[in-house]
This record gives sequence, C-alpha cells and structure tokens, in this order.
Amino acid sequence: MLQEKEIKNKFPRFKICVSGAAETGHCGEEAYGAAMEVGREIVKQGAVFVDGATTGFPYWSAKGAKEEGGIVVGVSPAASKTEHILRYRLPVDYHDLIMYTGHGYSGRNLLLTRMADAVIHGCGRMGTINEFTIAFEDGKPIGILEGDWITDELFREIIEKSYRAEEMKDKIVFSKDPAYLVSELIKILQREEEKTGINFS
Repeated sequence: MLQEKEIKNKFPRFKICVSGAAETGHCGEEAYGAAMEVGREIVKQGAVFVDGATTGFPYWSAKGAKEEGGIVVGVSPAASKTEHILRYRLPVDYHDLIMYTGHGYSGRNLLLTRMADAVIHGCGRMGTINEFTIAFEDGKPIGILEGDWITDELFREIIEKSYRAEEMKDKIVFSKDPAYLVSELIKILQREEEKTGINFS
C-alpha cells in the first residue's frame, strides 16, 4: 500500500492550463520554443497540463508537455471526436484525454479555465483574453508569459484599469522565463492550500 508521501510524489497535485492563440502568425519566431518550454516546465514541476485541445500556442505547449512524459488533458469546444476533427479541424495528438464539451468556444473557455488551478497565458488573441478575464474574475493564479507579442501589454492595461488590481496583485506573475512562471504559480497554490488547511492533491 502506498504511503502518503509516495502518493504525493506519484500523482500530480495541481492542474495548470496553457492559454494562447490557435493561429500564431502574429506571435513571432520565439513563440514556438517558448510554448514548448512552458509545457515542459509544467510537467517537470509536477503538474498536470491542461489546454483547449486546439492548434497554435497551446498545441506546441502540449507537445512539450507530452515529450516530457506528462499528463495532457484537452477541453474541446466540440461535442464529439468527429466534430472536433471535421467541424472544428482541431488536433487530437499529444493529448492523453480530450473532454468533448459541445459548448462551442466560449463555453469551452469557461469550462477549461474553471477546471484548472492556475492559468498561463502566452501569445494570444480574443479567445486568450476571454480566458484571462474568466481566470481574473475567478481569482485564479495567473501567469503571463512575456515575449515579442502584445498580449502581455494588453493584460497589464486590463489589470491596471481593473477595480480588482490590488486584490489580485499577489496572484499574477509576469515573466519571460517559463520555469519561473510555473514555479511561482505553484508557490501561490501551495500558499492557498496552507491558508485553507485543505490539501487539494
């Protein structure tokens, strides 16, 4: 029978979502490598990788996570695998499990963000901003990957103009370093566990 310490080491404690653009032509050359590294770091630091089962930035991150040997879970806007592939033209590789929601992109974004413990946002577009505002309103720990894209600047402006900026200041991390982002988010989640006295593993 597994001891408590062995169980904690064997099973990942937290679920970290990666949010980003499905079409990345505007993201610049560094986006691919940055996305891959985000996925790798989530796994290296003992978390489950979650994404929107889509193309682009999240797909590259999923590839990095899977190549690192991690657990990769996708949340699809489609109602079935057939619809996922034929209607939405989305991939199924690099994922251990895909949940088919049938709620379209906006409904998928809500479920995806809600099921994660923390969210990392890379280069994005409207869908990424949508997922950011959900995570922000829910008070989730948020990581913003800085790079040669404007998404991080938009997020800064949204945060600064928000009435909840002060409330969220200790839950939002900006960095160009994927390892640092993941590490800081996990520290935030661990602090939240300590405050509540509940072990979420």
